[in-house]
Amino acid sequence: MTDNAPELRASDSDRERVAEVLRDALAEGRLDMEEFEERLDATYRARTYGELEPLTRDLPAGAAPGPRVDMVKRPATADEPWPGRIVGGDDSPSWAVAVLSGFQRKGRWTAPKRLNCVALWGGGEIDLRDADFADREIRINCVAVMGGVQVIVPPGVEVVVRGVGVMGGFDHRENGVLGDPGGPRVIVSGFAFWGGVGVERKLTRAQKQELREERRREKLERKAGRREASD
Repeated sequence: MTDNAPELRASDSDRERVAEVLRDALAEGRLDMEEFEERLDATYRARTYGELEPLTRDLPAGAAPGPRVDMVKRPATADEPWPGRIVGGDDSPSWAVAVLSGFQRKGRWTAPKRLNCVALWGGGEIDLRDADFADREIRINCVAVMGGVQVIVPPGVEVVVRGVGVMGGFDHRENGVLGDPGGPRVIVSGFAFWGGVGVERKLTRAQKQELREERRREKLERKAGRREASD
């Protein structure tokens, strides 16, 4: 590293690497929300390596991609989340049953190749946003009788809906929406009798946080542009 390296201009990818370290630190409890927001604002305002480096100086090396700014420029690579989330599994069907009660599958779990859901005077939720997948194509069969089942998928997942409603509702709004290349395919089938099966697409918590940060960054960039124009 040369003596004047801290004065070198930082790129957008440099700022994003620091922002990723801060996000990991927030998730691990090393930073509280106030500290995180302060440092994130400073990250997107930073113009040089010298301004970025102190923002992660007190964070451990384990907070990927590293607590210090990488001074070597490397080509950016696209994120490929799906191959790591299609993990394989047993072919035997799994069950989720709610009779005058409820069930929930959410968070970090492995969605089986075949999942049978039954809601009888009850309700259930199948949330795939943070799930791994036992196969590139999984089937969720939903039966709702005077009850309801909600299936939530993240962006990038192809959805095929083949269910019907009899004096009830079966949500087909996501049917036919194409997914990412290499992403999983979710087939939702079954029927609803005096009940309902909903299928909706929602952002993950990380994607929501990224969207908030993107809006914050755009706001800071607009402010910086107005200051430069006034100067």
